[in-house]
Amino acid sequence: MSERTVDRIVAHAYPWDVLGDPYFVDRARTLGVAEISLAASYHSTRAATPLHPAHKVVDAHHAALYRPIRPAAWDGHTVIARAATWGGSEDAFADAARILTDAGIRVNAWIVLSHSTVLGHAHPGATVVNCFGDRYPYALAPGHPDIVRYARTLTAEAVRGLDLHGVSIEACGQLGIAHVGPHEKTDGAFPGIGDTLMSISCTERERALWAERNVDPDKLAAKLRAGVDALTAGTLPPESAITDILDADEADAVLSVRRADADALRGAVLGAVRAELPSARVTLHGHPSPWKTGPSPALTSAAPGDVDAVLVSAWPGTAETVAVTKATRAIVGDSVDVGAYVSVLPPKNLDDVSSHVAATVAAGANELHLYHLGLVDGAQLGALGRIVAEYSL
Repeated sequence: MSERTVDRIVAHAYPWDVLGDPYFVDRARTLGVAEISLAASYHSTRAATPLHPAHKVVDAHHAALYRPIRPAAWDGHTVIARAATWGGSEDAFADAARILTDAGIRVNAWIVLSHSTVLGHAHPGATVVNCFGDRYPYALAPGHPDIVRYARTLTAEAVRGLDLHGVSIEACGQLGIAHVGPHEKTDGAFPGIGDTLMSISCTERERALWAERNVDPDKLAAKLRAGVDALTAGTLPPESAITDILDADEADAVLSVRRADADALRGAVLGAVRAELPSARVTLHGHPSPWKTGPSPALTSAAPGDVDAVLVSAWPGTAETVAVTKATRAIVGDSVDVGAYVSVLPPKNLDDVSSHVAATVAAGANELHLYHLGLVDGAQLGALGRIVAEYSL
């Protein structure tokens, strides 16, 4: 075994991976996994289940809470979570969590907050809108009061009445243009700075808040549109900086509103967690870049003080992953753990996984979060096993 160790190893799974598979627990134990982040609420996905004895594909065709939708909890809400028929049982998360807990495996509720196409289509006024007026229906606006209330109740209902070790909070902030949607046709259309420009939300609420900060929202939006048009015309290079588009006051207004929304959303969600599970370990999916949007949005200065660990994506190439890990460690210091979200799924070359993980740990990650126990085949499961063996204490 390597002399290099990490403090925590967590594997990820969906409820339908556990339910109906009498061998799942044995595979996890053989792997050496003692902790699993299990999806309690999740966005739409079409998931392969190569090792499940009863099914090989699960079509989770809309975002859902994998607990019963209790009318008493959602009464008076405008935005209400949707239930699922494909989870494996009516209370799929709870049933799967109890199987794992009874087997001695610690369980975290993996909760996805602001990512729901089905709810975005039902409530378009509560979604992100870009500088051209195009709405992103998959991206629930994190500062919208109805979305904050939805996220708080979603979290409370996810963890209600269960013996859980912690929570893993994804999409606790704004999603942007990048989205793995059905037959996605936007990849590469707005490279470099274009992703940032097309991910700045320009809802009426945000425009009003910019105006409160003495910034002209019409002028700001016009600059964003001009920047995107220049990029697509080839007169603005993709490697341009946001300061080539917006002046300092405008950029500060955008970021200050976005950060305030993220902090308020996180506060509401963690309040729900603490009310039900006072000692829960909190892992927050995040990113060190101040302009980052998506399932791991930008960390705010207040975020590290609210959580036990920050989870960063280790899916890109090694150089980018190392840079992100180092930057995150610099932000959170030594008092907060840094987790590396490691995938062994395509296009990852399994021969490169060991060196990739080693470089990430050397860059400052002291936790490994392994993706994904239900999606892997036999060879990929073996790669996960080698990671666990290499870094277990």
